Amino acid sequence: MSEAAESATAGFLVWRLSMKWRVAVDRALAPLGLTHAQYALLGSLYGLARTGQRPSQRQLADRTGLEALYVSKLARALEAAGLVERTRDPKDPRAMQLSLTEQGREVTGRAVAVVQGLLERLLEPLGGRHSPRAREFTRELTALLDVPLDPHTDDDEDQHRP
Repeated sequence: MSEAAESATAGFLVWRLSMKWRVAVDRALAPLGLTHAQYALLGSLYGLARTGQRPSQRQLADRTGLEALYVSKLARALEAAGLVERTRDPKDPRAMQLSLTEQGREVTGRAVAVVQGLLERLLEPLGGRHSPRAREFTRELTALLDVPLDPHTDDDEDQHRP
């Protein structure tokens, strides 16, 4: 570990790792014509489709952590590229459901393989993707992701004072 990394805060290291990962995924997926954000949407759709789900744009926003407006923009671009189909939800006419087209399934399958290879490389120092250390790392990341980081208002602070 570099000297600078040893003195860095956990927040800075999380940011650096997320940037390293985003850039690596962007570069690796460029030959497939995809960005990291597009992959996040397609990969989520791919996984959900395997369980028979056809999520709404809002559900994908919640799952990926992307803003709903950004998911809508990504979905339109992916639809124009022939990778995604958007249809009105019969239960809620305001909502759009998304599904992969045949071309979308093929491209996403290839992208998943590329990203899994990158993940294997990233996790090599921990013993690989399926190692006990990598599983523990995943649990720790999940615990951090479960912590709400919404800004508190002054009213929230007043309620917690004795």
